[in-house]
Amino acid sequence: MFLPKGYRFAGVYSGVKADPEKLDLSLLVSDHPAVAAGVYTTNRMCGATVHVDRPRTPGSDFRVVVMNSGCANDCTGDRGIRDAEEMIRTAAATIGARPEQGLVMSTGVIGEFLQMDKIRTGIVKANEWLAGDEAAFEQAARGMMTTDTHPKMSSRQLTLANGKVVSIAGMCKGAAMIGPNMATMLALVFTDAMLEVKQAQTLLKATVDETFNCIIVEGHTSPSDTVLLLANGASCPEPLTGTDYDAFAAAFGEVCLDLAKAIPNDGEGVSHFVTIDVTGCKDREAAKIIADTIARDALVKAAIAGADPNWGRIVSAAGYSGIGFDVTKVGLSLNGFELFRDGTPQPFDADVVSASMRDHRDVSIVISFGDGDANIRYWTTDLTEEYVRLNADYHT
Repeated sequence: MFLPKGYRFAGVYSGVKADPEKLDLSLLVSDHPAVAAGVYTTNRMCGATVHVDRPRTPGSDFRVVVMNSGCANDCTGDRGIRDAEEMIRTAAATIGARPEQGLVMSTGVIGEFLQMDKIRTGIVKANEWLAGDEAAFEQAARGMMTTDTHPKMSSRQLTLANGKVVSIAGMCKGAAMIGPNMATMLALVFTDAMLEVKQAQTLLKATVDETFNCIIVEGHTSPSDTVLLLANGASCPEPLTGTDYDAFAAAFGEVCLDLAKAIPNDGEGVSHFVTIDVTGCKDREAAKIIADTIARDALVKAAIAGADPNWGRIVSAAGYSGIGFDVTKVGLSLNGFELFRDGTPQPFDADVVSASMRDHRDVSIVISFGDGDANIRYWTTDLTEEYVRLNADYHT
């Protein structure tokens, strides 16, 4: 991992989760004041942490992010907001910062109050374990996990024109309740480069639209979805410009894409990771709506789970997306096998195509239109009995 300079991390067990083997509280501390940007859920029932963080970002002079898992602090009214603000105050005081220098994220069960005595104790404990190495970074990534099977992390490093080396790293969590309409679940990306406040927010929003906003598991937009970007300038205090900024933006996009794809690939109970390419649309928004419709369709997802090359469900989903197109120019390929061309079924060996789905975790859907040159790529999963079982039993 390429870890940016000037950051320390910790992940501990505070007692919010029932299993003491599962970490449930994390800190990220910047030893230098950092610019912060944020993108948040569009769910009207947004959680307390979103209420607290959204008006603070974008901004500058941030020092700490405190995160907990096991309780989302969603739908908890004024008390939930007070608890989120107290999490920030406690974390800031513990590291010697001011309350306005903190941000907060929570994830887990909706509609339950935080156990603040345990949260406070956990924050103090986490402060004692802060370190800037890979082990501490992984512990922090584990502390934000709920039903994830493994921590999700990524990093990149690049050399600027002046010879300075800057790094970008990120962590995220998510395995279900994934249908983002902003960003996705919880993600935190940080760098030792420096960005201007507006520059950071613009970059984050544009990157989220191409990465976290292009993944779906079951189509549910969580109330606590948050993606944060921190830039502290520890390796390069001057804001990036020109070709340096372009190279940084590309590397930042790669980190976010790694994290975004890791979420559906770790989807609860899934047996297939599906890449959907929509090509030849009149504009990107049309391509996005079609891809999103296919990615959410339960019948498409069930067919993939059963290794059934039922291409009719895919083109039918495109047809009800609300986007107009010339049906005589539609084509479809599944795992490289052409099943539909110019609105007409093509001969194929169903057993061979089925085997290609059954024997491989990765599935490729390419649906083409003859209406323009706009394309998009989406990532989703199948829908399995195991997914239903896990989510039926999640709370009880």
